[in-house]
Amino acid sequence: MRSDLIKKYFPNLSGQQIEQYDRLPELYEYWNNQINVVSRKDIDLLPERHVLHSLGVAKVMQFLPGEQVMDVGTGGGFPGIPLAIMFPETSFHLVDSIGKKIKVVQEVAKAIGLQNLKASHSRAEDISGKFDFVVSRAVTQLKDFYPWVRGKFNKESKNTLPNGILYLKGGDLEQEIKESGLKVQQYYLKDHFSEEFFDTKQVIYVKG
Repeated sequence: MRSDLIKKYFPNLSGQQIEQYDRLPELYEYWNNQINVVSRKDIDLLPERHVLHSLGVAKVMQFLPGEQVMDVGTGGGFPGIPLAIMFPETSFHLVDSIGKKIKVVQEVAKAIGLQNLKASHSRAEDISGKFDFVVSRAVTQLKDFYPWVRGKFNKESKNTLPNGILYLKGGDLEQEIKESGLKVQQYYLKDHFSEEFFDTKQVIYVKG
């Protein structure tokens, strides 16, 4: 089963969720041959390096039914697609400025029957509407990322953390955080996942 690694850390998945996670490797292998959205060396490690990594956000934040989440610079759908499977009653809007990557997102979502996700070929700054949370995976430096989404958050917060950004990053972030001038909370994924890949990976939270 392709989803064994996911089930190891998220044991309460439904049959439908397991089936959806199981299908991701074959779908991405197919689409990656048409449109390169995942590095060639990583495609065999998709469950760990892309799916489980995306779900690091779910170890920090349990999105609530009805909440609105935007994934900025989603590429081929990470972290948005794994999170949309995990939280079927939360609405996800995946955004990327490269149209062919959004085509992959739409095709993968359609193939696994995701009803709670829409994808737009757009820049984050041009998306109208408000969100409870913005997620992203190492698109750019924090100081550059924050202005793209400033002002896009719903005022009323319902969750355990106030509405804001949940940003997947890796490596030594001390200088980047300092340069951003932002007040952040750091969550270390090695506290949740035992694989070596996660030793330097974090979720950075910034209040919106």
